[in-house]
Amino acid sequence: MEWRGRRQSDNIEDRRGDPASGGFGRGGGFNFPSGGGVRRAGGGLSIGTIIFLVVIYFIFKMMGVDLLQVLDNGGMSSGPGYEQSQSGGTRAPANDEMTAFMRTVLAETEDTWQGIFQAQGQTYEEPRLVLFSGSTASACGSASAATGPFYCPSDHKVYLDTQFFQELSDRFGASGDFAEAYVVAHEVGHHVQNLLGILPKFNQARQRMSEEEANKMSVRVELQADCFAGIWGKYTQQKGLLESGDLEEALNAAQQIGDDTLQKRSQGYVVPESFNHGTSAQRVRWFKRGFDSGQLSACDTFSGPV
Repeated sequence: MEWRGRRQSDNIEDRRGDPASGGFGRGGGFNFPSGGGVRRAGGGLSIGTIIFLVVIYFIFKMMGVDLLQVLDNGGMSSGPGYEQSQSGGTRAPANDEMTAFMRTVLAETEDTWQGIFQAQGQTYEEPRLVLFSGSTASACGSASAATGPFYCPSDHKVYLDTQFFQELSDRFGASGDFAEAYVVAHEVGHHVQNLLGILPKFNQARQRMSEEEANKMSVRVELQADCFAGIWGKYTQQKGLLESGDLEEALNAAQQIGDDTLQKRSQGYVVPESFNHGTSAQRVRWFKRGFDSGQLSACDTFSGPV
Protein backbone atom coordinates (compact mmCIF):
# COMPACT_ATOMS: atom_id res chain seq x y z
CA MET A 1 0.00 0.00 0.00
CA GLU A 2 1.38 3.41 -1.01
CA TRP A 3 0.78 5.28 2.24
CA ARG A 4 3.90 7.35 2.88
CA GLY A 5 3.66 11.08 2.35
CA ARG A 6 -0.12 11.19 2.69
CA ARG A 7 -2.28 13.00 5.24
CA GLN A 8 -2.19 11.63 8.76
CA SER A 9 -5.09 11.78 11.19
CA ASP A 10 -4.85 13.56 14.53
CA ASN A 11 -7.56 11.32 16.02
CA ILE A 12 -5.01 9.08 17.75
CA GLU A 13 -4.54 8.38 21.44
CA ASP A 14 -1.23 6.72 22.16
CA ARG A 15 -1.41 4.92 25.50
CA ARG A 16 1.53 2.63 24.89
CA GLY A 17 4.02 2.97 27.71
CA ASP A 18 1.29 4.16 30.08
CA PRO A 19 1.75 2.27 33.38
CA ALA A 20 -2.03 2.15 33.75
CA SER A 21 -2.13 0.29 30.44
CA GLY A 22 0.25 -2.41 31.53
CA GLY A 23 3.20 -0.90 29.69
CA PHE A 24 6.49 0.68 30.79
CA GLY A 25 6.24 4.20 32.10
CA ARG A 26 6.93 6.44 35.07
CA GLY A 27 7.20 4.53 38.26
CA GLY A 28 7.31 1.22 36.42
CA GLY A 29 10.21 -1.04 35.57
CA PHE A 30 12.79 -1.40 38.32
CA ASN A 31 14.52 0.77 40.90
CA PHE A 32 18.22 1.42 41.04
CA PRO A 33 19.85 0.03 44.24
CA SER A 34 20.30 2.64 46.94
CA GLY A 35 23.50 1.14 48.29
CA GLY A 36 22.13 0.96 51.81
CA GLY A 37 23.82 -1.72 53.91
CA VAL A 38 26.57 -2.30 51.34
CA ARG A 39 30.23 -1.44 51.86
CA ARG A 40 30.94 1.86 50.07
CA ALA A 41 34.11 2.94 48.31
CA GLY A 42 35.40 6.28 49.58
CA GLY A 43 32.12 7.04 51.37
CA GLY A 44 30.13 7.10 48.08
CA LEU A 45 28.45 4.35 46.10
CA SER A 46 29.64 0.80 46.60
CA ILE A 47 31.93 -0.69 43.96
CA GLY A 48 29.25 -3.26 43.11
CA THR A 49 26.64 -0.53 42.64
CA ILE A 50 28.96 1.48 40.39
CA ILE A 51 29.59 -1.57 38.19
CA PHE A 52 25.87 -2.28 38.11
CA LEU A 53 25.05 1.28 37.05
CA VAL A 54 27.70 1.23 34.31
CA VAL A 55 26.27 -2.03 32.92
CA ILE A 56 22.73 -0.63 33.04
CA TYR A 57 23.89 2.57 31.33
CA PHE A 58 25.33 0.67 28.35
CA ILE A 59 22.29 -1.64 28.13
CA PHE A 60 19.98 1.35 27.83
CA LYS A 61 22.45 3.01 25.45
CA MET A 62 22.10 0.06 23.09
CA MET A 63 18.31 0.43 23.35
CA GLY A 64 18.57 4.03 22.22
CA VAL A 65 17.97 5.57 25.65
CA ASP A 66 20.51 8.07 27.02
CA LEU A 67 20.14 7.78 30.80
CA LEU A 68 22.27 10.86 31.40
CA GLN A 69 19.86 12.93 29.33
CA VAL A 70 16.89 11.30 31.04
CA LEU A 71 18.27 12.13 34.50
CA ASP A 72 18.99 15.70 33.41
CA ASN A 73 15.32 15.98 32.42
CA GLY A 74 14.23 14.97 35.90
CA GLY A 75 13.48 11.27 35.72
CA MET A 76 12.73 8.21 33.63
CA SER A 77 10.85 8.76 30.39
CA SER A 78 8.10 6.54 29.08
CA GLY A 79 10.52 4.65 26.87
CA PRO A 80 11.83 5.09 23.33
CA GLY A 81 9.51 6.96 21.04
CA TYR A 82 6.88 8.04 23.57
CA GLU A 83 6.28 11.32 25.34
CA GLN A 84 4.47 12.05 28.57
CA SER A 85 2.21 15.06 28.12
CA GLN A 86 2.76 17.89 30.56
CA SER A 87 -0.75 17.42 31.88
CA GLY A 88 0.09 13.81 32.74
CA GLY A 89 -2.63 12.52 30.41
CA THR A 90 -2.54 10.71 27.09
CA ARG A 91 0.80 10.80 25.33
CA ALA A 92 1.22 12.32 21.93
CA PRO A 93 1.44 9.65 19.21
CA ALA A 94 4.96 8.29 18.91
CA ASN A 95 6.90 9.22 15.81
CA ASP A 96 7.52 5.68 14.61
CA GLU A 97 6.57 3.93 11.39
CA MET A 98 3.73 1.90 12.90
CA THR A 99 2.08 5.02 14.33
CA ALA A 100 2.57 6.92 11.07
CA PHE A 101 0.95 4.03 9.20
CA MET A 102 -1.99 3.86 11.62
CA ARG A 103 -2.52 7.61 11.38
CA THR A 104 -2.44 7.44 7.59
CA VAL A 105 -4.89 4.53 7.36
CA LEU A 106 -7.24 6.27 9.78
CA ALA A 107 -7.03 9.45 7.69
CA GLU A 108 -7.91 7.47 4.56
CA THR A 109 -10.99 6.00 6.29
CA GLU A 110 -11.97 9.52 7.36
CA ASP A 111 -11.74 10.82 3.79
CA THR A 112 -13.71 7.87 2.43
CA TRP A 113 -16.59 8.02 4.89
CA GLN A 114 -16.76 11.79 4.94
CA GLY A 115 -17.34 11.68 1.19
CA ILE A 116 -19.95 8.91 1.40
CA PHE A 117 -21.87 10.58 4.25
CA GLN A 118 -21.71 13.98 2.55
CA ALA A 119 -23.17 12.51 -0.64
CA GLN A 120 -26.13 11.37 1.44
CA GLY A 121 -26.56 14.75 3.10
CA GLN A 122 -25.13 13.52 6.40
CA THR A 123 -22.15 14.47 8.53
CA TYR A 124 -19.52 11.87 9.38
CA GLU A 125 -18.30 11.99 12.97
CA GLU A 126 -14.70 10.80 13.05
CA PRO A 127 -13.79 8.08 15.59
CA ARG A 128 -10.61 8.03 17.62
CA LEU A 129 -8.05 5.23 17.49
CA VAL A 130 -6.48 4.21 20.81
CA LEU A 131 -3.11 2.46 20.58
CA PHE A 132 -2.20 0.58 23.75
CA SER A 133 0.06 -2.15 25.04
CA GLY A 134 -1.08 -4.92 27.36
CA SER A 135 -4.35 -3.47 28.61
CA THR A 136 -6.23 -0.22 28.98
CA ALA A 137 -9.62 1.11 30.04
CA SER A 138 -12.51 1.87 27.71
CA ALA A 139 -16.11 2.98 28.14
CA CYS A 140 -17.03 -0.63 27.27
CA GLY A 141 -14.83 -2.13 29.99
CA SER A 142 -11.24 -3.24 30.11
CA ALA A 143 -9.43 -3.70 26.80
CA SER A 144 -6.59 -6.20 26.59
CA ALA A 145 -4.37 -7.83 24.03
CA ALA A 146 -6.40 -11.03 24.51
CA THR A 147 -9.62 -9.41 23.30
CA GLY A 148 -8.07 -8.26 20.04
CA PRO A 149 -8.97 -5.03 18.24
CA PHE A 150 -12.49 -3.77 18.95
CA TYR A 151 -14.78 -0.77 18.64
CA CYS A 152 -16.58 0.72 21.64
CA PRO A 153 -19.82 2.47 20.62
CA SER A 154 -20.09 4.20 24.01
CA ASP A 155 -17.01 6.39 23.44
CA HIS A 156 -16.71 6.12 19.62
CA LYS A 157 -13.19 4.74 19.88
CA VAL A 158 -11.32 1.88 18.22
CA TYR A 159 -8.93 0.05 20.57
CA LEU A 160 -5.87 -1.67 19.19
CA ASP A 161 -2.87 -3.32 20.79
CA THR A 162 -0.35 -3.02 17.96
CA GLN A 163 1.23 -6.33 18.98
CA PHE A 164 -1.87 -7.89 17.43
CA PHE A 165 -0.34 -7.33 14.01
CA GLN A 166 2.66 -9.43 14.98
CA GLU A 167 0.30 -12.19 16.09
CA LEU A 168 -1.71 -11.78 12.90
CA SER A 169 1.46 -12.42 10.92
CA ASP A 170 3.18 -15.05 13.05
CA ARG A 171 0.22 -17.05 14.34
CA PHE A 172 -2.34 -16.63 11.58
CA GLY A 173 -0.08 -16.22 8.56
CA ALA A 174 -1.72 -12.96 7.51
CA SER A 175 1.08 -10.46 7.00
CA GLY A 176 1.27 -7.27 4.99
CA ASP A 177 0.37 -3.62 5.46
CA PHE A 178 -2.98 -3.93 3.68
CA ALA A 179 -3.92 -6.85 5.94
CA GLU A 180 -3.27 -4.53 8.89
CA ALA A 181 -5.22 -1.74 7.21
CA TYR A 182 -8.15 -4.13 6.73
CA VAL A 183 -8.28 -4.71 10.50
CA VAL A 184 -8.52 -0.98 11.17
CA ALA A 185 -11.06 -0.47 8.37
CA HIS A 186 -13.22 -3.28 9.79
CA GLU A 187 -13.36 -1.63 13.22
CA VAL A 188 -14.10 1.74 11.63
CA GLY A 189 -16.90 -0.12 9.81
CA HIS A 190 -18.47 -0.75 13.22
CA HIS A 191 -18.27 2.98 13.89
CA VAL A 192 -20.14 3.60 10.64
CA GLN A 193 -22.77 1.10 11.79
CA ASN A 194 -23.05 2.99 15.05
CA LEU A 195 -23.59 6.31 13.29
CA LEU A 196 -26.21 4.74 11.00
CA GLY A 197 -28.12 3.37 14.01
CA ILE A 198 -27.42 -0.28 13.19
CA LEU A 199 -25.37 -1.10 16.30
CA PRO A 200 -27.82 0.54 18.74
CA LYS A 201 -30.71 -1.48 17.25
CA PHE A 202 -28.69 -4.70 17.45
CA ASN A 203 -27.64 -4.12 21.06
CA GLN A 204 -31.22 -3.38 22.04
CA ALA A 205 -32.61 -6.44 20.26
CA ARG A 206 -29.88 -8.71 21.65
CA GLN A 207 -31.30 -8.36 25.14
CA ARG A 208 -34.38 -10.31 24.02
CA MET A 209 -32.45 -13.00 22.12
CA SER A 210 -31.11 -16.36 23.12
CA GLU A 211 -27.35 -16.82 22.94
CA GLU A 212 -27.61 -18.74 19.67
CA GLU A 213 -29.88 -16.10 18.11
CA ALA A 214 -27.56 -13.31 19.27
CA ASN A 215 -24.58 -15.10 17.73
CA LYS A 216 -26.39 -15.40 14.39
CA MET A 217 -27.23 -11.69 14.42
CA SER A 218 -23.68 -10.84 15.50
CA VAL A 219 -22.39 -12.67 12.40
CA ARG A 220 -24.49 -10.39 10.21
CA VAL A 221 -23.18 -7.30 12.02
CA GLU A 222 -19.58 -8.43 11.64
CA LEU A 223 -19.96 -9.34 7.97
CA GLN A 224 -21.41 -5.92 7.25
CA ALA A 225 -18.33 -4.35 8.89
CA ASP A 226 -16.23 -6.49 6.55
CA CYS A 227 -18.27 -5.20 3.61
CA PHE A 228 -17.78 -1.62 4.79
CA ALA A 229 -14.05 -2.30 5.01
CA GLY A 230 -14.26 -3.49 1.42
CA ILE A 231 -15.89 -0.20 0.40
CA TRP A 232 -12.95 1.64 1.93
CA GLY A 233 -10.62 -0.67 0.03
CA LYS A 234 -12.40 0.24 -3.22
CA TYR A 235 -11.91 3.97 -2.63
CA THR A 236 -8.28 3.33 -1.74
CA GLN A 237 -7.81 1.47 -5.01
CA GLN A 238 -9.42 4.31 -6.96
CA LYS A 239 -6.83 6.68 -5.48
CA GLY A 240 -4.10 4.46 -6.92
CA LEU A 241 -2.74 3.53 -3.49
CA LEU A 242 -2.94 -0.26 -3.81
CA GLU A 243 0.11 -2.21 -4.85
CA SER A 244 0.31 -5.65 -6.39
CA GLY A 245 -0.78 -8.25 -3.85
CA ASP A 246 -2.54 -5.82 -1.49
CA LEU A 247 -6.05 -7.12 -2.15
CA GLU A 248 -4.81 -10.67 -1.67
CA GLU A 249 -3.35 -9.65 1.72
CA ALA A 250 -6.74 -8.39 2.92
CA LEU A 251 -8.59 -11.42 1.60
CA ASN A 252 -6.07 -13.74 3.25
CA ALA A 253 -6.52 -11.91 6.56
CA ALA A 254 -10.30 -12.31 6.28
CA GLN A 255 -9.77 -16.00 5.49
CA GLN A 256 -7.47 -16.62 8.45
CA ILE A 257 -9.73 -15.03 11.09
CA GLY A 258 -12.99 -16.71 10.11
CA ASP A 259 -14.72 -18.49 13.00
CA ASP A 260 -14.40 -21.93 11.43
CA THR A 261 -10.70 -21.50 10.67
CA LEU A 262 -9.95 -20.19 14.16
CA GLN A 263 -11.86 -23.02 15.84
CA LYS A 264 -10.19 -25.68 13.72
CA ARG A 265 -6.81 -24.23 14.59
CA SER A 266 -7.47 -23.98 18.32
CA GLN A 267 -9.59 -27.06 19.07
CA GLY A 268 -9.58 -29.20 15.93
CA TYR A 269 -13.34 -28.99 15.26
CA VAL A 270 -16.01 -26.34 14.68
CA VAL A 271 -19.19 -25.43 16.56
CA PRO A 272 -21.29 -23.46 14.07
CA GLU A 273 -23.86 -22.28 16.62
CA SER A 274 -21.06 -20.49 18.48
CA PHE A 275 -19.91 -18.49 15.42
CA ASN A 276 -20.22 -14.75 15.98
CA HIS A 277 -18.03 -13.24 13.22
CA GLY A 278 -18.70 -15.48 10.24
CA THR A 279 -16.86 -18.25 8.45
CA SER A 280 -13.75 -17.61 6.42
CA ALA A 281 -15.72 -17.93 3.18
CA GLN A 282 -18.35 -15.47 4.40
CA ARG A 283 -15.81 -12.88 5.53
CA VAL A 284 -13.94 -13.07 2.23
CA ARG A 285 -17.17 -12.88 0.23
CA TRP A 286 -18.54 -9.81 2.02
CA PHE A 287 -15.26 -7.91 1.99
CA LYS A 288 -15.01 -8.56 -1.73
CA ARG A 289 -18.63 -7.52 -2.27
CA GLY A 290 -17.92 -4.14 -0.70
CA PHE A 291 -14.66 -3.86 -2.63
CA ASP A 292 -16.24 -4.72 -5.98
CA SER A 293 -19.25 -2.43 -5.60
CA GLY A 294 -18.09 0.46 -3.45
CA GLN A 295 -21.74 0.93 -2.48
CA LEU A 296 -23.48 0.89 0.92
CA SER A 297 -26.50 -0.72 -0.72
CA ALA A 298 -24.39 -3.81 -1.50
CA CYS A 299 -23.71 -4.39 2.20
CA ASP A 300 -27.16 -5.42 3.41
CA THR A 301 -26.23 -8.51 5.40
CA PHE A 302 -29.57 -8.52 7.24
CA SER A 303 -31.76 -9.59 4.30
CA GLY A 304 -31.56 -13.15 3.11
CA PRO A 305 -28.75 -15.69 3.64
CA VAL A 306 -25.20 -14.56 4.39
